[in-house]
Amino acid sequence: MSGPEVVTCARLRYSESPHRRPLCIHRRVMDISIPRFERFIYSQHFYSGVRRATGILLPVMVLGGIFGWYAEGLIATFGALCVALIDQPGPHEHRSAEMLGGTLLSTLTVITTGLATSHPVLIWFVVIGQCFAFSMLSVYGKKGSQIGFACLLLMTVTLHAPLTTEEVWHHALVSFGGGLFYTVFSYSVSQAMVMREKAQALSIALFATAQYIGRRADMYDLDNDLDEGYRKLIECQADMTAQHQAARDMVLRGLSTPASQKDPRRIMLWNIFIDMLGILDTLVATHTDYALLRRDLANSDALLFMRDALYKMSLDLDRVALAVSRNRAIRHRSSVKAEMRALEYEVDQMRRAGLQQSDPDLYALCVQILRRLRNTANIIDRMYSHLSSPGETVPHAKVNMDNSLGEFLSRQQFRVRMITSNLRLDSPTCRFALRVALAGGIAMALSMLIPALSRQGFWILLTVLVILKPGFALTRQRNGWRLVGTLIGCAGAFAVLRMTNNVSVLFAIMVLSTIIGGSLLLINFMVASAFNTAAVLLAFHFLTPSSFLVIGDRALDTVIGSLICVACSYFLPWWESRFMPSLARAAVAANRDYLNAGLALQALRAAPGASAHDTHLEQADLAWRLARKNVQVAFSNFAEAFYRMMLEPRSRQMHVAKYNDLMIQCHMLASQISAIISLGMGTTPLPAPVADYLGAVVPSLTGLADAPPAPSLTPAILDNLPGELAYPLRQMQKSLQLVQTDLGVVRGEPPSAGNDAAGAGRNGL
Repeated sequence: MSGPEVVTCARLRYSESPHRRPLCIHRRVMDISIPRFERFIYSQHFYSGVRRATGILLPVMVLGGIFGWYAEGLIATFGALCVALIDQPGPHEHRSAEMLGGTLLSTLTVITTGLATSHPVLIWFVVIGQCFAFSMLSVYGKKGSQIGFACLLLMTVTLHAPLTTEEVWHHALVSFGGGLFYTVFSYSVSQAMVMREKAQALSIALFATAQYIGRRADMYDLDNDLDEGYRKLIECQADMTAQHQAARDMVLRGLSTPASQKDPRRIMLWNIFIDMLGILDTLVATHTDYALLRRDLANSDALLFMRDALYKMSLDLDRVALAVSRNRAIRHRSSVKAEMRALEYEVDQMRRAGLQQSDPDLYALCVQILRRLRNTANIIDRMYSHLSSPGETVPHAKVNMDNSLGEFLSRQQFRVRMITSNLRLDSPTCRFALRVALAGGIAMALSMLIPALSRQGFWILLTVLVILKPGFALTRQRNGWRLVGTLIGCAGAFAVLRMTNNVSVLFAIMVLSTIIGGSLLLINFMVASAFNTAAVLLAFHFLTPSSFLVIGDRALDTVIGSLICVACSYFLPWWESRFMPSLARAAVAANRDYLNAGLALQALRAAPGASAHDTHLEQADLAWRLARKNVQVAFSNFAEAFYRMMLEPRSRQMHVAKYNDLMIQCHMLASQISAIISLGMGTTPLPAPVADYLGAVVPSLTGLADAPPAPSLTPAILDNLPGELAYPLRQMQKSLQLVQTDLGVVRGEPPSAGNDAAGAGRNGL
């Protein structure tokens, strides 16, 4: 069949009435997407869940099952459990140091708490003091919070019964042994499975990228609400950015050594990682004005071709992600040739109809979308070839595999100064620590002063420690998830114990619940709470068989702890609106650095006699890529904080419309910068007037009140520019004006005439 006939056939497939468009190909594509269960089984989360469950249960199985030391086995298991909470996916070099530090700190916690358990007054100061001290570790970020919670968990377990001095040292020694065993076990497994861990981290990032592509496809669907589509797209991009950084930390680590550069599997992962970033660069090279497309192409099939091509690419990338995780070649794939040829036909029809002269922006946008789709399809084809012939893979030449890769890795610094500088009431970390200390004191008071709660009262404290988080919105979310999950887990454990008394069956269910609960902890907190609750209740059943009191106690304690968290969440809260101005300025400043780095790179490339191996050019290219990563991180931080603010009480939500528009404008600005600078890196450098205009834009992107106004884009600059360059320049000018107006309103300045009216509605928000 010839080319025109293929195009005609493609058009016939889509030539349906507007009422039948929801039944087009994207529905069939999504119906055959990768099952969630298959993703989960081969995911990093399930693998780490199995590793943690094995390391947790081995001490009690060996000490109890072989030697009959069930009490010591349980103590060692709790020590291992606390270290396992720190053992989250990430570089195993960092994890081993963090687990070892957590083991030492948790052992000190056991000693301190154990010695105080026989002193009714001293134990109050010890518990409340440790609640405050370990909560302050959240100043170090996610890892600090995990270490602090692990120590608080072991503190809570140690409160189970008063201990003599000899029992304290015995308890601490066995707990230290359990934590040390888990550290050695996890490190050994990670060393043996290092390539699998790298592949799984990359797989999760690829799945997130595929989901992002799917969200972009939704934007072309007239049946989807544009405002809701923008919200989901930005949330998806924030998650994707986090997963990309996690993949960087795994895939790029250790690649600069000569031995790593000869390993075919590592080179394959490197190439797929670079291609994944290439897809992202291709898709966000220019912000797509979806409102314009929907308005002017509502009766055209072009939107259908754009949408279905992206849906197919999303499914193809899902298959790539699964193949990377399974270390297998891909058997099935989609083809976007029909959609691409049909879209080429539509664009050609636009050109013949004179759209290039009558509406140059719309025509330039359609041409850019076609090019981006074609480039994305080529990149995915290249990914397939990497997986089909991994032994023949050679490193991508675009990025050097040298020590400069370390600039892209996450760094965690644990300095005492970070804690002491936050010991003040205007610090969100200090407020959070005081909140936890208050909630812990209330939980202690209830369990000690009310006899009915004394039997399992330490579960109230445990519930409080699990639920309370630094942010109000996150605390409220986890409160509901924990409460519902615990009640479901109690009901499930009760049903299992009523159905069977077979020890082997109960133990198997307990192991399975431990694995699933640990695997889902970062994916679905409510379901993880249900399985973890069931596992703990079954473990207590082995200690006190035929007793159902612990199940009722667990449910009651969770409800009480949940109520305490609700009340204490209003004590010294830190509202997200306080963070929003600084995060908005950081997002704008990141765009400034991005533009500045791009101009420096473009100038060096355009210089006479420039060489690809020039040291200054390589440094400028590294700075450009780092600035691009920083833009994505700053935007994600801004977006995540904005959506957390939207979950807080309405009275605490400030400048919602302006922050929403500012978030979109920052996204647009980064896209236009990427598009313009990328064009200047081709065979033809940027014209001098354009480069001068961009240089004048840089000072206006500080995000501060004294920033000069954005320069005007005069007709003299736009004269004789091709549409592919004129369009992003005009879009940049609009974004610059709106960014400065929105920042001014946030700072309390009156909006300038005209600019405020051209806000979010122009972008479909």
